[in-house]
Amino acid sequence: MFATYLIGLREGLEATLVVSILVAFLVKSQRRDRLPQVWAGVGLAVALSVLFGWLIEYTSTSLLSRSEDRELFEAITSVAAVVFVTWMIFWMRRAARTIAGELRGKLTEALAVGSLAVAGMAFLAVIREGLETALIFYSAAQGAAGDSGPLLALIGGIVTAVVLGVLLYASALRINLSKFFTWTGALLILVAAGILKYGVHDFQEAGVLPGLNDLAFDITGVLDPTTWYAALLAGMFNVTPAPTVLETIAWVAYAVPVLLLFLRPARRKPVPTATTTTVTERGADTGAEAEAEAASTSQRA
Repeated sequence: MFATYLIGLREGLEATLVVSILVAFLVKSQRRDRLPQVWAGVGLAVALSVLFGWLIEYTSTSLLSRSEDRELFEAITSVAAVVFVTWMIFWMRRAARTIAGELRGKLTEALAVGSLAVAGMAFLAVIREGLETALIFYSAAQGAAGDSGPLLALIGGIVTAVVLGVLLYASALRINLSKFFTWTGALLILVAAGILKYGVHDFQEAGVLPGLNDLAFDITGVLDPTTWYAALLAGMFNVTPAPTVLETIAWVAYAVPVLLLFLRPARRKPVPTATTTTVTERGADTGAEAEAEAASTSQRA
């Protein structure tokens, strides 16, 4: 359940920071009359994300009658989830430095167009996180049919993210968001490696890939699947005591190079010119933390 909690926390905090930047900009610009449109866009994005998650689950459990088809569907969604996770963590690492300025610029343009444009801008800013969350959650929670634990963990992560976002917005909390996103990003890479491993297993069960009975190793005697720590490893990173050769290759081939690339120190950009804003200068050092501080500063103003 920790994996789904982490998904909810990470994705929820990204969406919360985006919304806080939009709200702070409107408050500072004396455009509180446009706040209802922002919340309408956010609400619609959340509703469609929930609907998307339900459609995925309904397709798997009701529309696909053959077990092979369900295994293939789950394998494809697992691979798609891995792609989204990988893209998301690297995008956030790169875009955190400029996301506040970009959002303010887009919102300024939307204000000039009208109410629908403001709602649409808020909707687009949140819907990406919502769709990613639904897809990744479905892939991470496979095999937990009838267990409400993963869903409760996801909701708990989202609630935690909202509380953290509100406290950051109100300047009641200071956390190093750059380090937060680095640590959670590294953990999500391991979660994604487990999802990919699960997807390979589903491909094997669907008959698309061979080697279902070719085990890489069997440490069942050491890592008893019935113990709590074995269940914890399986639930978090899909580490199982008797994986197939292809599962193991997929896990290692993804986790090792992606972790090395993600944890590699970012290249320092040239010293900004005198015309560069203070937020940009600070963002080059602290990433997402500077954006949260900028949102808090806007609120106090």
